[in-house]
Amino acid sequence: MINSQLLLTYLYLLVYVTLSSGVILYNKWVLSPKYFNFPLPITLTMIHMGFSGAVAFFLIRVLKVVSPVKMTFEIYATCVIPISAFFASSLWFGNTAYLFISVAFIQMLKALMPVATFLMAVTCGTDTLRWDVFLNMLLVSVGVVVSSYGEIHFNVVGTLYQVTGIFAEALRLVLTQVLLQKKGLTLNPITSLYYIAPCSFVFLFVPWYLLEKPEMEVSQIQFNFWIFFSNAFAALALNFSIFLVIGRTGAVTIRVAGVLKDWLLIALSTVIFPESTITRLNIIGYAIALCGVVMYNYLKVKDVSAAQLPLDSIAERAAKGLMEKKSSDPYVSDNGSNSSSLARSGSGPDTSADEEAPLISSRILHLGRSSHSSQKSSP
Repeated sequence: MINSQLLLTYLYLLVYVTLSSGVILYNKWVLSPKYFNFPLPITLTMIHMGFSGAVAFFLIRVLKVVSPVKMTFEIYATCVIPISAFFASSLWFGNTAYLFISVAFIQMLKALMPVATFLMAVTCGTDTLRWDVFLNMLLVSVGVVVSSYGEIHFNVVGTLYQVTGIFAEALRLVLTQVLLQKKGLTLNPITSLYYIAPCSFVFLFVPWYLLEKPEMEVSQIQFNFWIFFSNAFAALALNFSIFLVIGRTGAVTIRVAGVLKDWLLIALSTVIFPESTITRLNIIGYAIALCGVVMYNYLKVKDVSAAQLPLDSIAERAAKGLMEKKSSDPYVSDNGSNSSSLARSGSGPDTSADEEAPLISSRILHLGRSSHSSQKSSP
């Protein structure tokens, strides 16, 4: 008998891989002068942001699918605005790279994302410099350099655009952790788009007005409503699919699916866009970089597991203490067993409610600190 839940999980993964690959190939097709010929990446990005913001506004304010968070002006000014700025920059530079380099080479350059994220995290003080992680980052960098050396149609401008977009995205991820989590603000995909997409649209308006608006006035740019609507809808659906996959499986699974998607995308791009060729040195360099990425992900998962073990044992000891107290005291109510079951359920990974993980972690962390304090004060 087929497990329906497992089948649904695989279906979510398939949808994520399909949408992620489809959006990248679709953007390349729209922007490329050889195909649809809409070489205006800022305009395309603004269309995505405007559409996503409008849909999020409709879902929150009209249909009331979710409620907006308690957003103060101080949080918006210090958190949402800088995050939106780097989000807009990463999309702008990433889409601009499609004008100069192939999809396959872009995916190979994206192997630098862990390196960029690690460097930004160390710079911002959210991570520490460790030699094992540093060696993995060095391995990834060497692999990307080898892959770049083997690129036949290497373009300095396109490579700089893509690398800049990668570091902008890495800084956005670190800022999201530093700013939003410190404020205790949790955003789901709808509320994220509700607050971030309009702000990103405003940031993109300035470079669009200076760089692309004059070009649109003097050149004959074709505009097909259904092409841009379907393109923006696919980008919006991708955001929701990532949320569903993470909520269903966890971040580790989506990283593995992302690696498989990259290989699939590299193969598909050479078929859909025959002008992009892959050399043996490309594959060797990307394989080296991928080894470093896999080892880095393994270290991060190992660190998370090691951090959870003491918290799990604390929760189990607390639960055991409550159960022993109940068995020795007949007047204790059933609330003790409910509390112990809550502690046990909080200590385990609940992939069906992954968006609640920060709240669960903070509860267990608080429990661990309380227990540790009581142990230190006791004789």
